[in-house]
Amino acid sequence: MRTVRELIDAKTHRLVSIQPHHSVYDALKKMSEHDIGALIVLNEMRLVGIFSERDYARKIILDGKTSKLTTVSEIMTRKVVCVTPDRTADECMAIMTEKRVRHLPVIDQKNVLAVVSIGDIVREMISDQKHTIKQLEQYIMS
Repeated sequence: MRTVRELIDAKTHRLVSIQPHHSVYDALKKMSEHDIGALIVLNEMRLVGIFSERDYARKIILDGKTSKLTTVSEIMTRKVVCVTPDRTADECMAIMTEKRVRHLPVIDQKNVLAVVSIGDIVREMISDQKHTIKQLEQYIMS
């Protein structure tokens, strides 16, 4: 199974971020433009949070706030679960399941390199399973 570093090397959207003072509306617009479900929140290149569709649904819609009048910093998730580039997809899936998150920022020496999503991890696991099946089929046929 490939490492997170190998997964992010193949990604087209390595890192899309927003600053905490921007509006939730701006964040949603950026997420839509990049077809992603979460943004890293950076303040002076330092990770301060993550903003996701889940944050929007639970902290804007359900609380009766408006996306144009609310800043990202007001509703972002501040306790961010991160991984290092040497982790495997299996390890990331276990972390995501345990912590109930769908996006993991990849950190290398305090620098945010990228974000891996549950979709990235599932695609990798399916690819790995297909490879294993193909090897087993070849073994059986020989």
